[in-house]
Amino acid sequence: MRTCPSCRFENAESAKFCSECGSALTATLSTRREERKVVTVVFADIVGSTARAERLDPEDVRAILAPYHDRLRAELERRGGTVEKFIGDAVVGVFGAPVAHEDDAERGVRAALAIQEAIAELNESGEALELEVRIGVNTGEALVSVDARPELGEAMVAGDVMNTAARLQSAAAPGGVLVSEATYRSTSRAIEYAEADPVTAKGKADPVPVWAAVAPRSSFGVDVFQTGRAALVGRVRELDLLVDALAQARAASEPQLVTLVGVPGIGK
Repeated sequence: MRTCPSCRFENAESAKFCSECGSALTATLSTRREERKVVTVVFADIVGSTARAERLDPEDVRAILAPYHDRLRAELERRGGTVEKFIGDAVVGVFGAPVAHEDDAERGVRAALAIQEAIAELNESGEALELEVRIGVNTGEALVSVDARPELGEAMVAGDVMNTAARLQSAAAPGGVLVSEATYRSTSRAIEYAEADPVTAKGKADPVPVWAAVAPRSSFGVDVFQTGRAALVGRVRELDLLVDALAQARAASEPQLVTLVGVPGIGK
């Protein structure tokens, strides 16, 4: 079946034009919109799932995986992430695509820690579950398919960032979260970490530096300590406006609204 890129109507494989809206299919289907983006990948997998599946009836396996998948999806999407794919009992979440935020790395690590808490809650609700999950979090550049629909099984993100996240997941302790150096550097002020031994990953020439995420330093978006890392250049007028707004708020004891507009990642 050929899916129309304009209206998503499914057409016959031999169709050259969409039967629903009349859009051309041959020219558009061969061209996929792709962008390079910095994303954070959260790769979660159940420990010992293969051995468990061998002992259980397929219906019992599904009964375990269904609430597990639903809960992980909820934790990822609650923080602005997207479930890129389900691979058996593994779940791959992406932050930064298709929607980007300035704190995608932090969102990803917070989601990973929340997933571990959610697994503990699931185990308490069902004595037979006894689930343990390993999670790897990695941040890096990826090629993102803008038109992909993950809910239909279409791959959205490609690149080494995905492979490395999977390697970190394999090296994490049961119930643990390992993050890459790029993720650590982006989130060290917001997340408490413990040192961990570098991971020898398949396909990597050198060991990969990693850190074990312990807990958020504060509630999301509250009391997160941030400092300017570079001087502002060419922003004298903008800074004067901010100073004037602050002075007016203090003098009149009234709030002032200032809106900063810009693409994600420019340091607003």
